Amino acid sequence: MNNETIGLVNTTVMQKRLNMEKCKVDFKSMSWERPMPGARFKAYQNNGRKLRFIEFEKAFVEPDWCKKGHIGLVLEGEMEIDFNGDAVHFGPGDGLFIPEGETTKHMAKVLTDVVRLILVEDV
Repeated sequence: MNNETIGLVNTTVMQKRLNMEKCKVDFKSMSWERPMPGARFKAYQNNGRKLRFIEFEKAFVEPDWCKKGHIGLVLEGEMEIDFNGDAVHFGPGDGLFIPEGETTKHMAKVLTDVVRLILVEDV
């Protein structure tokens, strides 16, 4: 291989690496947003989707029924989600797949000091 070919290969490898880096969401470098007491999150939005890393503290109280859809995973802690009178327990490793709408309106209650979860939502 000559130097020109080596340079072209190195440039291609670097471009490929830069494109792959765009696939990483670096939550550590993001600032926390605090929408209400006892809740904070970091969010990344792209292509009509939002990926949120969320922390709920025991003091968190939802002000009203949530009718949004959520897909996610509980990473740490335990919570209960009340679906219009029917409570379901969620803990580490449990997935959430809550469709949007009135029939699946819900409210979360934190059972441990903190709950950490990942949610993917359409925006």
